[in-house]
Amino acid sequence: MNSNRKKSEALLYHEFPTPGKIEVIPTKKYATQRDLSLAYSPGVAEPCLEIEKNPDDAYRYTAKGNLVAVISNGTAVLGLGDIGALAGKPVMEGKGLLFKIFADIDVFDIEVDTHDVDKFIETVKAISPTFGGINLEDIKAPEAFEIERRLKEELDIPVMHDDQHGTAIISAAALLNALEIAGKKIENARVVVSGAGAAAISCSKLYKKLGIKAENLVMCDSHGVIRKDAHNLTSQKEEFATSRNLHTLEEAMVNADVFLGLSKGGLVSTKMLQSMAKNPVVFALANPDPEIEYPTAMASRSDIIMGTGRSDYPNQVNNILGFPYIFRGALDVRATAINEEMKLAAVKALANLTKETVPEQVIKTYNLKSLEFGKDYIIPKPFDNRLISTIPPAVAKAAMESGVAKKPIKDWDAYKESLAARLGTGNKLMRMITNRAKTDPKRVVFAEADNYNVIKAAQICYDEGTAKPILLGDKAEIHKLMKQIHFEVDLPIIDPKSDSEKVRRDEFAQKYWEKRNRKGVSFISAQKLMRERNYFAAMMVNEGQADALITGFTRSYPSALKPMIELVDKTQGVNRIAAANIMLTKRGPIFFSDTAVNINPSSKELANIANMTAHLMSIFGIKPNLAMLSYSNFGNSDLPEAKKVTDAVAYLHEFYPELNVDGEIQADFALTNTMLNDKFPFSKLNNNPVNGLIFPNLDSANISYKILKSLNNIESVGPIVMGFNKAVHIIQYGCDIDEIVNMTSIAVVDAQEKANQ
Repeated sequence: MNSNRKKSEALLYHEFPTPGKIEVIPTKKYATQRDLSLAYSPGVAEPCLEIEKNPDDAYRYTAKGNLVAVISNGTAVLGLGDIGALAGKPVMEGKGLLFKIFADIDVFDIEVDTHDVDKFIETVKAISPTFGGINLEDIKAPEAFEIERRLKEELDIPVMHDDQHGTAIISAAALLNALEIAGKKIENARVVVSGAGAAAISCSKLYKKLGIKAENLVMCDSHGVIRKDAHNLTSQKEEFATSRNLHTLEEAMVNADVFLGLSKGGLVSTKMLQSMAKNPVVFALANPDPEIEYPTAMASRSDIIMGTGRSDYPNQVNNILGFPYIFRGALDVRATAINEEMKLAAVKALANLTKETVPEQVIKTYNLKSLEFGKDYIIPKPFDNRLISTIPPAVAKAAMESGVAKKPIKDWDAYKESLAARLGTGNKLMRMITNRAKTDPKRVVFAEADNYNVIKAAQICYDEGTAKPILLGDKAEIHKLMKQIHFEVDLPIIDPKSDSEKVRRDEFAQKYWEKRNRKGVSFISAQKLMRERNYFAAMMVNEGQADALITGFTRSYPSALKPMIELVDKTQGVNRIAAANIMLTKRGPIFFSDTAVNINPSSKELANIANMTAHLMSIFGIKPNLAMLSYSNFGNSDLPEAKKVTDAVAYLHEFYPELNVDGEIQADFALTNTMLNDKFPFSKLNNNPVNGLIFPNLDSANISYKILKSLNNIESVGPIVMGFNKAVHIIQYGCDIDEIVNMTSIAVVDAQEKANQ
């Protein structure tokens, strides 16, 4: 991506539509005077008095128990160095965002403008009653060690410097698994660490607790091997100084079993890797450039087990696997600290999770055929939904066993269920879909590329690596727009009306005429239609000149759909196409069908829509639980509108018994399991949270999703066309850029799926 454009995109993201990335949302009603009198004066006095009598009641009456402070003085911000407290605020907000979306933990970011260790510590201590935990962030070494040590000693809430311990915990889990695969015992492993900052020191300490012997660990800083005869070593470096006759990183690497890089790019050569022992473990984690690039390392020898900080290679050592879940477990038992036992529990839980059978949704997210414990899978993937129900319980149990838990958990099954429910936000699905699209980007023809929103979306997809755009439209206008948005790349640009496309137009017209000549289409009319971009684009996909199609921005849904129906064959067994919208709700993604095509489907057509929706959900690794909606419940109406839904359900139960679907049922019963269990205990949907709603007609589906989208500010993805044997997708008339980007990722995943079939 052009550096100026990258800068512009980043600045726009952080500024609009609202500056920053996090906000405070009320959790109580506030509509009436009574609500406000309870929220503030005079009602608020009652919890204040209770907390005065018993400070622990702050966890009952305030948000303290789910509130973490992300605190920094800005002295070691990402790869930017000492840029100051205020300049580091965007990073701290970003960390807060990650806490929320991965573990449902609320965050206030706190930037403390001081380099003085004592002042920093006093500030944090003074504000600590507000929080249930403290996450120290981007503080330079060696001050970071002293700050964390003293705060842990002087506060009675969990404190963790993630830059140190996050990398240590994740890499330690990867190390345990890598050594097992390499057939090596940890007590015999020889380790070389490049880097002597906070993360390197913390990793080395944790490795020793796991069994690495001090005499087998060599640490290097910018001057070479840290030796006992060196002068002016910090206390942290002294612990890892060696008396062995080693002076350089190159010397240290000879016969080493493990290399851990937390230094800077380009320090390690292929010669160094070739000097290591058999089946070497190499973690090149320097950011943004690793000590040695993954392709270079893997080409140097075939027996390497390698991890990086990159998401585009196997074995990503990513702190996101640790800090949200460690704090989640600590908060849930009101731990007074995050101790070594809790960290080791997280290490072992991560290592063990890697050995379990990987869910289909995770495999699909990374567009893999399988994912099994081995050289290319030594640590869980960041988008593994099992993390939330695996790591926090392990951490919480360790807190209880080590005596730092003030609120022990009694029902572990209920606790794990509550953890899974916390990650209901549907936005995670789009992150997973986007990630899957990146694994195998497809050629996507944008049929209306001479419109700003469409070309901007194409630019984003190109930059993110989710698609390979093909741009259709007026070439002069497209070039003008590309220049305007600094999209200076060499992409196919096609104007179906231009003379240069006459040969291809005629070829497409011939094929279209052969397909439709008995349906009133003449060859001349076919030639005329091929000058229209939607017909031309559909033929490109049909003829394998593109893998997927995005259109609909400038015209109504029916007019954009017509060429697809005429040109693109349906999937085998499908009689009528349909469309679904994914509503990204707080309780998780919910699929609405049919939102765009069938006005008043028959019972057989409703059954067909349900089957196609279930198949669409399975593409994204989601097990469908479908409710067939009506105004009535289970036969309490004999009117035709309800009866057709009943008949559709009966058909599905008879011919597709494996599909979890039921109805006819009212929407509130479908979405409220307690109501359903109470009134209709026989339903197949009991204890299976509904994630798909099949509406009885187009009116109800289209109106429902648009009301939900507009009033509740719920993001909608779609309509997603179902039933074609090609990945052709129609966006909403005049939709925004993000919707086009999302639909493009959907189209790419659809094309991947169809290619696999």
